[in-house]
Amino acid sequence: MINGEKVLDHPIRWGMIGGGRGSQIGYIHRSSALRDRSFQLVAGAFDINPERGKDFGVSLGVDPDRCYTDYKEMFAKEAQRPDGIEAVTIATPNRFHYEMCKAALEAGLHAVCEKPLCFTYAEAQELEKLADEKGLVVGVTYGYSGHQLIEQGRQMVLHGDLGEIRIIRMQFPFGAYNTPVEQVNGAAAWRMDPKKAGPSFVLGDVGTHPLFLAEAMVPGFEIENLMCLTKSFIPTRQLEDNAFVLMNLKGGAQATSWSSAINCGALHGQKVRIIGSKASIEWYDERPNQLSYEIEGQPVQILERGGAYLYPEAREEDRISGGHTEGLFDAWSNLYRRFAMAMEAANKGEKINFWYPDVHAAAHGVKWVEKCVESAKNGSTWVKF
Repeated sequence: MINGEKVLDHPIRWGMIGGGRGSQIGYIHRSSALRDRSFQLVAGAFDINPERGKDFGVSLGVDPDRCYTDYKEMFAKEAQRPDGIEAVTIATPNRFHYEMCKAALEAGLHAVCEKPLCFTYAEAQELEKLADEKGLVVGVTYGYSGHQLIEQGRQMVLHGDLGEIRIIRMQFPFGAYNTPVEQVNGAAAWRMDPKKAGPSFVLGDVGTHPLFLAEAMVPGFEIENLMCLTKSFIPTRQLEDNAFVLMNLKGGAQATSWSSAINCGALHGQKVRIIGSKASIEWYDERPNQLSYEIEGQPVQILERGGAYLYPEAREEDRISGGHTEGLFDAWSNLYRRFAMAMEAANKGEKINFWYPDVHAAAHGVKWVEKCVESAKNGSTWVKF
C-alpha cells in the first residue's frame, strides 16, 4: 500500500508545457505528479500567452523568473542552471507533441506526454530511437491504466485463470458530440481539425485508451492485421466521430474495438472484456473499483479493489483500504509515481521490474491509428499490422 513515504533520493525537478488556467487536464497532471513528493514543480511555459502563463505560474508558487515565454526558452535557460529541470510534462494540443517531445529528449530531459505522442508512426519510431539512445524515459498518460484492477486482470491472464485467450472486446463510445458542438466549443473544435488533432478524432482521442488497457492486461497482445470502418455522422466534420475495428491477433485470438463520440446518453462507456477458454473478465471505467469475473457454469463474481483475495501485485498501489472508492486522480498518481521511479532508475542505469505506458506503448498506439485510417480510406480493407 502507498502510504506517502518517499521512493526517490530526491524529487525530480519538473517543468510543464501547457496545462494553464483554461486547460482541461493541467490540474490532474499537477495533482498526480506532486501527490507522492516524487516531482517538484519549478518551471513552466504554461500558456501560449506569456503574460497569462506567468500570472498562472506565479499563482502556483513557481518563481516568476522561471515562468517562460515558450518551451524553447525554458529548455535553454533551465539548462544553464545547476538546479534546472530534469523532466517535463507536455500538456498541449496534439500538433505540438512531436516537436516538443523531440526537443525535450535532445535537451536530455525525461518527458511525460499527452497522447497521441505524434501524428505518424515514422515520427514515433524517431522518438523511440532517440529515447533509447539517450536512456531517457517517455511516459504517456493512458491514465486509466493506473487503476489497480487493471493489474489484477493482468495477473489473472498471466496465471492462466482465464485459460487460453480467445476474444478481446474494447470500447470507448461516449456521447456529448452527437450535435456539432465544435461550432460553439473551442476545446472540441481543435479535436476535429486534422491540422491540430492529427489523422483521426475518436480513434486517437479515445480508442487508444482501451487499446492500451488490453495490451497491459494481456501480455503478448500483438496484432496481425486489422480492418476499420469509420464515419462522420455529423457531415461537417473532417474527422470520424464513430469507428469500428476488427483485429486478428498473433496466436489466433481476435479483438474488436468501438470508438465513438455520438453514443447518445453515454457518459463514457469504456469497457474491456477479455474472454478465455475457461472464464472471462470485464472492467468498466465508470465502476473502476470492480472487476467482473465470470467462470463458465458459475455465478458471476465481482472482485473489489483492495480485496485480500486479489493478487499481491494488484494491491501494491492501494492508497486506502478496501471498501473505499478510488478514482482517476488516484490512477494518474500511480502512473506518475511509476514514471518517477523509472526516471530515477534510468538516471542510475538500472532496470525496472514494473510496467508503465512508455514510449513504445505510445508508438504502438500511433501505429494502430495510422493503420486504422489506412484501412478505412481504402474501403475498409484488411491491412497488415
